Amino acid sequence: MRGLSLVIALAVTVGVTTLRPAAHAEQVIGATGAAVTSDAVAGLRGALDALVAHPARAQDAWGVLAVSLTHGDTLYAFNPSLPLAPASNMKLLTTAAALHYLGPEYRFPTFLLTDGTVSDGVLNGNILLYGTGDPTLGRRFDQQPAPALRAFADTLIALGIREIRGDVIGDGSYFQGRGSGDGWAATYLPSWYAAPAGALSVHENLVRLIVKPGGAPGARPLVEYVPGGRGIAVVNLATSQGGGRVRVRRFAFDAPVLIEGGIGTGESVHDVPVGDPARYAAAVFRELLEERGIVVTGGVRAISGEGASPVSSRRIHAPAFDSGSPLRLLAVHSSTRLREILLVINHESHNFYADQVLRAVGRVAAGEGSVRGGEEAVRRMLSAIGADTTGIAMKDGCGLSPLNRVSANTFVTLLAQMARSGWGAEFRQLLPVAGHAARFRRMGGTPAEGNLHAKTGTIDAVSALSGYVTTADGELVAFSILSNGVASTASSKHIENLIGIRLAEFSRSAARIDGAAGVPAAAASPPAR
Repeated sequence: MRGLSLVIALAVTVGVTTLRPAAHAEQVIGATGAAVTSDAVAGLRGALDALVAHPARAQDAWGVLAVSLTHGDTLYAFNPSLPLAPASNMKLLTTAAALHYLGPEYRFPTFLLTDGTVSDGVLNGNILLYGTGDPTLGRRFDQQPAPALRAFADTLIALGIREIRGDVIGDGSYFQGRGSGDGWAATYLPSWYAAPAGALSVHENLVRLIVKPGGAPGARPLVEYVPGGRGIAVVNLATSQGGGRVRVRRFAFDAPVLIEGGIGTGESVHDVPVGDPARYAAAVFRELLEERGIVVTGGVRAISGEGASPVSSRRIHAPAFDSGSPLRLLAVHSSTRLREILLVINHESHNFYADQVLRAVGRVAAGEGSVRGGEEAVRRMLSAIGADTTGIAMKDGCGLSPLNRVSANTFVTLLAQMARSGWGAEFRQLLPVAGHAARFRRMGGTPAEGNLHAKTGTIDAVSALSGYVTTADGELVAFSILSNGVASTASSKHIENLIGIRLAEFSRSAARIDGAAGVPAAAASPPAR
């Protein structure tokens, strides 16, 4: 079994890149000098003050910082150290930490194991799926089970297995804690964008429930599970009747899905997060095995605690086995490279992917696959580059929680360090491009289009935009714009656009104080709310 230990240990080995503190950290953030006192910079500050400090926004909380990475001076600052909810700008911390601790070539392994032996086509024992956080095992709402699960089934068929006399077990013990974020609103409970994280997750932990009329009036409707997993916790209280509407609710992220109401003809489709990701994965796999002609006499169960896991309970770095382990490795599936996963996180603002990655970073860097472990890893990374972490609060890796807190200063410090690090070009490519990205169709027809690379962010009363822009003189500027408590996020995004355009047109050789560049002075005023 020593060979098994080596295979699995190598499969999850990662490289850690060292981040060095900025050599001129004080000059990068809040510097003063000849450039700062120029007419051009004074004009820029006046124009941006007219946007951010407008009396119409007196009740809003804003934090804005723009720093020239070329010259090392601060171009604009407004409450830069104020910790604010960053919405999806939180993904900048998550993706930067993933590059730092895991590296762009990292792949998430998922293992197929057994504690049994095969005799005459019969596996006497259990089949175990062990996950390490891969977010890519099947896409949301696929009609067919994940390709990785189908490949695992093919492995069993190739071994001549026709029957499994044991259970199909989903082991999600590589992660700890609940899969949802602290502070997630109750309105997120049935929403696809709030699927819980899990070390063993398939189809982004979402299931499509197709509700159809039953055989007779008053009978319970039929429920079809796509792509499978009919063993998930669903309480069906609906009825088949001449009219009505089907409602799907739940009272907690880990509570059963409640189906209520009535259905006459046709079908009612609902996409909901699953409450127990590891059990869901095992249920989908068991159904797939039966469809492929493999008889499974046992049931479906999940392991969540490390102590109950035959893998995680081995007190060895990463999931590895010693010579006394009863488990045999049958197959390993490796995810796509981390760089592709991070691209999805920032370009699609993918919450589930981000939360998976933060927990994986926490497991590798802090020994705990949880939000708390991920936050500890992020704090270590930021401290290494001289960023102030006193006001930081991470309640998830995606930014859904309104309890998250990061300052514009912290974001710009991170952006500055990433730009000068070996990940500079890689990190910048992870950010959507203004006017070109599918979810960032803003600032088109301006100098910011195709130039400004930034992460957007929106939750209730919160808007954010942080990234890089190149000025008319070719200066690279790192910036962060955060607004909280706003009556209209659309209004905040209008201001973000004007700031981005003004920075893109900025030139030290000319001072402009008549409002946002490329926009008449009157248009620089905030839109009516």
